[in-house]
Amino acid sequence: MSESTIPLVELDPVGRDHQGEAARLRELGPVVRVKLPGDVIAWSIADHALLTEVINDPRFSKNWQNWNDIQSGHVGDDWPLIGMVKVTNMLTADGSEHRRLRKLVTGTLTPRRVEALRPRVEEIVTRLLDELPGHVDEDGVVDLRKYYSDVVPVLVISELMGLPEESRPDLKAFMDNVFRSDLTPEQVLANQMGLYQLLANQVQYRREHPGPDLTSALIATQAEDPQAVSDEELVGTLLIMLGAGQETTVALITNAVRALCTHPDQRKIAVAGGPREWAGVVEETLRWDAPIGNFPFRYPLEDVEIAGVTIPKGEAVMAPYSAVGRDEKQHGADAGEFDITREQRKNLAFGGGAHVCVGAALGRMEGNLAIPAVFERFPDIELAVDENDLVPIPSLFSNSSSTLPVRLTKI
Repeated sequence: MSESTIPLVELDPVGRDHQGEAARLRELGPVVRVKLPGDVIAWSIADHALLTEVINDPRFSKNWQNWNDIQSGHVGDDWPLIGMVKVTNMLTADGSEHRRLRKLVTGTLTPRRVEALRPRVEEIVTRLLDELPGHVDEDGVVDLRKYYSDVVPVLVISELMGLPEESRPDLKAFMDNVFRSDLTPEQVLANQMGLYQLLANQVQYRREHPGPDLTSALIATQAEDPQAVSDEELVGTLLIMLGAGQETTVALITNAVRALCTHPDQRKIAVAGGPREWAGVVEETLRWDAPIGNFPFRYPLEDVEIAGVTIPKGEAVMAPYSAVGRDEKQHGADAGEFDITREQRKNLAFGGGAHVCVGAALGRMEGNLAIPAVFERFPDIELAVDENDLVPIPSLFSNSSSTLPVRLTKI
């Protein structure tokens, strides 16, 4: 198939309708060209099986240095999406380099350490729900995202990584901007500089004040073997851990509460059930309304044919998680329906293959604690606006609403 006959879809840079866009990609075929901000052209694979193959195909690199558009200068450091692409950590490493950097995280973010966080997560959830009625406005409405789902993961990952409390608001603002697609070139550059300086300061602080946190553990690893990780890689590792431990879980909690508030039959099943049903809520939300709508990028190291389409060497391939989550070939003819009782098949909400998200277990644990707690504490909670009036996060990547106005009690 010639490139000229392959559909070209201009993706909305502010993600006003991730699921509508995802449906369009699926309808157009398994391999589609997409246009990104700055007239950057990439490929999108909206078929679950094919995307899984690509994720596991060693002919595709995660290293941005293999992207033609960066090598040619078409994509520069002021490109609106650069913060998700041009980073130095395990996310953009291949082979032995990826295994070396990933081992740093898996060696510190162990299952035991994650499970040990459970009591602290429960404490945070309880305290925030205790405080939530105090944020209700004069109309009886409170933004659940702002005061709850946006806070739980930030507090958990900040404590896990030993971030000083005074630096957390700035870090949250910087990380939010990394996922946005509507910043000016000047704002992009300023955000990148500010974020990396803050993280470098965090590393220096923990070198001088080590503690029982992941940052200190990574620094200790570097001290034992200076060849294990460079200072740049250490900062980049902090960046990916913060991103993985924050944005995905914020959207998971927000999207799950929204889904249950708009699907009363599923809400009734969850509330009447137990841990198994709430685990179903988490998995179905990850599939049906994936926290990450699109994820960058892989770059073929040679011309690669996918479903009869040749993707040239060095061009960017995007993973549209919103689209593959509702792929009927993977999830059945009712893939477009939210059903927490369905027999769950593998989804790609946390990626897959060697690069599967290292924070997946932590995100699932937080979701399994934070989501049911909302409905246990406020059994009459309901959306305060029409679902269609919710404003999405202005991002190609993040798939969630920027606010979640709710009433804690019926009026």
